[in-house]
Amino acid sequence: MKPLLIVISAPSGAGKTTLCDLLLRAYPEIEYSVSCTTRLPRPGEEDGEDYHFIPEEQFARLVKEGRFLEYATVHGHSYGTLRDPIVDALKQGQSVLLDIDVQGATKVRENIAKLPADDLLRQGYVDIFINPPSVDELRVRLEKRGTDSPEVIEKRMQNAEEELSHSGEYMYQLTNDDLRTCFKRLCDVINVKGGIL
Repeated sequence: MKPLLIVISAPSGAGKTTLCDLLLRAYPEIEYSVSCTTRLPRPGEEDGEDYHFIPEEQFARLVKEGRFLEYATVHGHSYGTLRDPIVDALKQGQSVLLDIDVQGATKVRENIAKLPADDLLRQGYVDIFINPPSVDELRVRLEKRGTDSPEVIEKRMQNAEEELSHSGEYMYQLTNDDLRTCFKRLCDVINVKGGIL
């Protein structure tokens, strides 16, 4: 498989995490990109596995040095994807999966567009947006989770409306109306872009 930089975004509740997990299990040549963050680890989170937990000063220095492919501040904490580990993986023939929000995906897309046509990042770049079957179904899924208060669900629904308005900026849009069917479509995209089909 040609090494790919796979960016996947979706509103909360669309099934993105499940699809990403399935993808990583089905394709051993795809590795998950671990982001950096300045927030403290939550219980059960491990440094280097869930995130690279780094101090604010170090994050600021990495930004200044242009080391991030994308970065953003969310709820007072900085998050970012380092460029070098991705480039190293692609050079070794590994594909890399970025599970990031619309804001991050936009920055990655802008940075990729500035690269020369023969750059590994640009050659392997593919971005995919996962749509819920409908906004109403998204609300039902979030309520069924039973993990969020009504206020948090409302906030997630407002965010979803904004995120859905950017879905047309992605190379591919898939609708997760049925997990198995959506996963098959996702594999079809990966296979075509990776030169398997």
